[in-house]
Amino acid sequence: MSSSRREFLKFLGVSSVGISGFSLIQSCQNSVSSSPSPFPSRVDDVVLLEGLEYYPLISWGDKINNQHVFGFNNDYLETHYLSDDDLILWVNHEYTHPLFVSGWDRTKANIDTERSLTGGSLIRLKKQNGRWKFTPNDPLNKAIRSDTPMKFAYEVKIRGSNDVEGTCSNCAGGKTPWGTFLSCEENYDMNYGEWDRKKQQYSKQPELEWNKFYPNPPEHYGWVVEIDPLSGQAFKHTTLGRFAHESATCSLSKSGKVIVYSGDDKADEHIYKFVSHSSDSFKEGILYVANIEMGRWLPLDIELSPKLKSHFKNQLEVLTFAREASKILGATKLNRPEDIEIHPFTGEIFVSLTNNKKKGDFHGSILKISEDDQDHGSLTFSSEIFSLGGEKFSCPDNLAFDTAGNLWFASDMSGSAIGEEPYKKFGNNGLFVIPTQGDYSGKVIQVASAPSDAEFTGIKFDKDGSTLFLSVQHPGETSKSLNQLTSHWPTGNLPKPTVIAITGKTLGTIKQMSS
Repeated sequence: MSSSRREFLKFLGVSSVGISGFSLIQSCQNSVSSSPSPFPSRVDDVVLLEGLEYYPLISWGDKINNQHVFGFNNDYLETHYLSDDDLILWVNHEYTHPLFVSGWDRTKANIDTERSLTGGSLIRLKKQNGRWKFTPNDPLNKAIRSDTPMKFAYEVKIRGSNDVEGTCSNCAGGKTPWGTFLSCEENYDMNYGEWDRKKQQYSKQPELEWNKFYPNPPEHYGWVVEIDPLSGQAFKHTTLGRFAHESATCSLSKSGKVIVYSGDDKADEHIYKFVSHSSDSFKEGILYVANIEMGRWLPLDIELSPKLKSHFKNQLEVLTFAREASKILGATKLNRPEDIEIHPFTGEIFVSLTNNKKKGDFHGSILKISEDDQDHGSLTFSSEIFSLGGEKFSCPDNLAFDTAGNLWFASDMSGSAIGEEPYKKFGNNGLFVIPTQGDYSGKVIQVASAPSDAEFTGIKFDKDGSTLFLSVQHPGETSKSLNQLTSHWPTGNLPKPTVIAITGKTLGTIKQMSS
């Protein structure tokens, strides 16, 4: 082992979160840069390792067509390529902030504004001179929002209706093997509340009070929405279950059946897996929930799990109240299971468990699940903690793999917690990478730091890996008034959620770490 490589490994071992400069390993042979680490950072900007730069692609309020602007709080990102230099980008818009977009009064006008800015956007990007650029007013630019009419798939009716008014609280998502986008409805109860099926009344009133003017059934939300990237047609799938979906990560079993993994983003909730009966449809299949201690997937099926028959009228009710059914079967309660991604080489399942403060887990962890026989259709598995939060990172959330098998993830410390104990030492939220193989396997490296109050979401590489698309969500979220802003990113004025592109030679250098 060369002296420079030995010094680099030593540096990795003692660095708390960041590796500066990241002139890095210089192909794992040259000396490490001696410039000081930029992390942790409390700077109100996107702070990057040396050798990286970023530029904005689109921000809240930018016009996408004659009827719509780009929505608020961009989140999950997914791509559909028209050619190598031309793509459709799907962007989730999770929620709004009344201070910035509408107003605190719960008037119909204010609520209408919020509904028009949440859901998702389809936008066209073209690559010119090595940089991706948004194409305004392109015919393929579309808005699928909280006021967009859609239907439940396969003519399913809930509360007597197949028609649904919009999609909301869109957090993470996925992409089907047949090329459509999946968008997950997460904290829908903030918009429409939650329903007690036994008492036939609200068990939780919505904080945003959308039901004041739009008394839509809460059971119409909390599903996975499928979107056609070209037409924008959208519909909701009931077979994937209803809960605070954080992800809908697709794969295929050894027999060619579609598999969908989802986390339920709430403390003491569960990990789910849908196993389709088909290779190209979600129409029929079985939804399972994980028992980690037993290493088993438990069927949320009224025929396969007789316990459910005394609690639910039919299978649709089981799926609509999946959380309740999961607890009846003895599913493992987890510390906020959020994003789920699949290793491109090993097929192992990686799950971010963000935290569970009531149980003393302030920093979370990343769980690794290995399906038996390396088959995503298997009903048994083993699991272990891949990386534990608390020393080098805290509160892992969104995950992504690059083509070399490095695991990228973003942290999700709340705006009110940033700078306070026990999170003070981490600075602002960050973007990290962990090599999963090679000499640097398991080492946590910080790549970027977010602006004040913000978090990074929607980690997505372009086709050739030269650009990383990234959402910067809720900068300035803890601002008390427009005269007391906690962030002025990205333009120096009002903070704006923005999708950015990161480029630079360091992206290539990081990939080498798994070789």
